[in-house]
Amino acid sequence: MFEGPLLRDVVADAGPAFDARRRKDRSRFLLAVSGGDGHHTVLSWAELDADFAAGPVLLATRLDGEELDEAVSQLVVPTDRCGARYVSAVTHVWFGALPTPDVGL
Repeated sequence: MFEGPLLRDVVADAGPAFDARRRKDRSRFLLAVSGGDGHHTVLSWAELDADFAAGPVLLATRLDGEELDEAVSQLVVPTDRCGARYVSAVTHVWFGALPTPDVGL
């Protein structure tokens, strides 16, 4: 079993600039995670946020109680049916927002 910090907690500790006046502002934020093997994946903040989907996405640092070294650390998305968004040897996590449109659709 994978163990480690929740990705949402790691990002929240960095102090994302959500607009507190707009509850739905958080839904325009994205995360891109890169791995040492060149694999990349994208998640929406709403998938992770406790007020939305509260997905238990992990930055795994342990497997079955054993520490993982950097070469085998993993982004783990346990709610996915396949492992396509699992990223090995995480090297970079980008967090940002889509720009707020000037006009409505």
